[in-house]
Amino acid sequence: MVEDTKLLEHISQAQKGHQSAYNALLNTFWKEVYNFLKTKCSNGDEAEDITINTFAKAFDKLDTYDKNYSFKTWLFSIARNLHIDHYRKQKPDLISIHKHQKEAHNVYDEEPSPADKLIQKQNLAQLLAYIKMLKPHYQKVINLRYFMELSYKEIATELDEPLNNVKIRLLRAKKLLAEIINNS
Repeated sequence: MVEDTKLLEHISQAQKGHQSAYNALLNTFWKEVYNFLKTKCSNGDEAEDITINTFAKAFDKLDTYDKNYSFKTWLFSIARNLHIDHYRKQKPDLISIHKHQKEAHNVYDEEPSPADKLIQKQNLAQLLAYIKMLKPHYQKVINLRYFMELSYKEIATELDEPLNNVKIRLLRAKKLLAEIINNS
């Protein structure tokens, strides 16, 4: 299948480590992957966690993507496999082999994103009120990054999660926070 040239450009830029390309891919496919998983999971939080893991794994393995196939299908395959792995973990009588993630893909912030700029410009009291509108796990990652000023690696250690999961969760938290701020 031939992908849209703009999408292929985002994929190519993401493979080179450009943060804006990762954001574009995340924004383009988040809802579809999340909705797909929501139909398979017992609740929205579980679907959200697996969606975060899906993007973390996809970004980590982006160099293995074959542009002769649909990127969306590739993402959905990752999501489906992670859901199966998650389900197997819930069933102790099933035997499954879990591969440890290789070294996390480096995602660098080249400059403050629009969401970062909004966060920096807002009145602190109002910003805290907006942050309290987020789900608790998003509040925590925002707090660790921007108020406690921890690095991604330190946050991963604090939350006992893979580095890529932290990066994706923080991207998602900033996007949701920016939406809350813009809609207020």
